[in-house]
Amino acid sequence: MRALHRGEQDLATELASVAERHAAEHELHHVALDLAAWSREHVERLERAARAHDPDFAGADQDGSASGSLATPMVRPAGARGHGGTGARGHGGTGARGRGPEPGLLLLHDLCDLHLRATENSLYWEMLAQVARATRDDWALGLASDCHPRTLWQIRWTNTMIKTLSPQALSSL
Repeated sequence: MRALHRGEQDLATELASVAERHAAEHELHHVALDLAAWSREHVERLERAARAHDPDFAGADQDGSASGSLATPMVRPAGARGHGGTGARGHGGTGARGRGPEPGLLLLHDLCDLHLRATENSLYWEMLAQVARATRDDWALGLASDCHPRTLWQIRWTNTMIKTLSPQALSSL
């Protein structure tokens, strides 16, 4: 549950950051902020659920890790990239003629990162649902049943945006 909590926190933070970085893309900006609000709500619900099971639950440990969880090695701090990138603000590399990365490529990179984060959270929601079924924990199952569909929607949205923006962004290379 700690890994899922941290993953939802990171996704909410990154969605809000992407919305601000790409504020000129009005639809993306507003949808990303709405999706960030969903992840923040997931965080709040996970905190309530965790405290009901463990009164000492405080989310992540002092160092920001989710120790004791199955997924500790996969959890990344907000802005970190799993593919050797430079983080949310750095976006390594330069575009044509040394000007820096093209805005379309930056957006595509951000969307790929969001997609991977949401997919990771989806796996955690599925694992929570499975353990809830196995232990007959109706409350945890209800939580997963309520929140997981929203995470799946986040995945579908990022996938659709990637499909829509890829041709133009990548053909400009």
